[in-house]
Amino acid sequence: MKPIRIAVAGVGNCASSLIQGIHYYRNADPGRAIGLMHWEIGGYAPGDIEVVAAFDIDARKVGRDVAEAVFAPPNCTAVFCPDLPKTGVTVRMGRVLDGFSEHMKDYPPERTFLLAEAPEPDRDEVVRVLRESGAEILLNYLPVGSEQAVRFYAECALEAGVAFVNNMPVFIASDPEWARRFEAAGLPIVGDDIKAQLGATITHRTLTDLFRKRGVRLDRTYQLNTGGNTDFLNMLNRARLASKKESKTEAVQAVAAHRLADENIHVGPSDYVAWQNDNKVCFIRMEGRLFGDVPMNLELRLSVEDSPNSAGVAIDAVRCCRLALDRGIGGPLVSASAYLMKHPPRQFPDDEAYRMVEAFIRGERRD
Repeated sequence: MKPIRIAVAGVGNCASSLIQGIHYYRNADPGRAIGLMHWEIGGYAPGDIEVVAAFDIDARKVGRDVAEAVFAPPNCTAVFCPDLPKTGVTVRMGRVLDGFSEHMKDYPPERTFLLAEAPEPDRDEVVRVLRESGAEILLNYLPVGSEQAVRFYAECALEAGVAFVNNMPVFIASDPEWARRFEAAGLPIVGDDIKAQLGATITHRTLTDLFRKRGVRLDRTYQLNTGGNTDFLNMLNRARLASKKESKTEAVQAVAAHRLADENIHVGPSDYVAWQNDNKVCFIRMEGRLFGDVPMNLELRLSVEDSPNSAGVAIDAVRCCRLALDRGIGGPLVSASAYLMKHPPRQFPDDEAYRMVEAFIRGERRD
């Protein structure tokens, strides 16, 4: 099979875990590989993915080989594949726009971005790089709240003729106008806002769906998340949180038996704890009523390394995108987005979305 050639916007913790994972599984025994939802999708294994272009704004990453940049500060995720071979791909200066929150200047450089003193590319330059690199899919890994910057890269993808995987909560695939433009261009898009392999939101959704199926009335619930990576530091600026909070809240509301009033549901990032680094700790509480209106409550604590949890899903999103390209399918991939993302164009219960994406992989539905 030809390699799947990807470009990455944002060489942070999530990109680090994905790129480490590509090499970690490249020489793995398919029968013994742990941590994948699919070993192969349409004939493509994890090791068939190749990074051909990358953009970032940090001085410690710009100008370095991708294999070095993924371990540069402020990245702090788990290193499970330390001996990455050089890729020959140099990280280029990206477009800043609103991709950097001013409050992050108040923290030590090792905890946050150190802006590179390099000319920012215009759209023509990014499009040229995408075309000349032979990229087929652009992955968006920009910080939460980067509304202008995400739209800039989405425009570049359209102009360069590459598919788009939107891992962040800026609504592109779930926006009808953007969806129409990608469909008209014959380019697949998977989005929006990646749903971790086994993280806070997928766990909360599963429990909410279980309440519904078992006839338990859910009265109120919260999900509180803390972490110490740049994502949590960035989200201390509450003005950048609107789309993230909507994405996570709607992911839970979509599978509830009835829509909860706003005051009875709270889902979202809660605080930055520096020493947690890339570890995310999630606290979920659900209060409801059983048979005879008898009250019950459930409390759960989940601790996960945040970025590998994301990469386990992104690696499937990339391969579903490549399948769509092979099959001449453009526009939002409904099944893959519903299964892999928090804010897809259409919400489905996760078990139904799982069946849909399996049918898509087998070629039984075109989305």
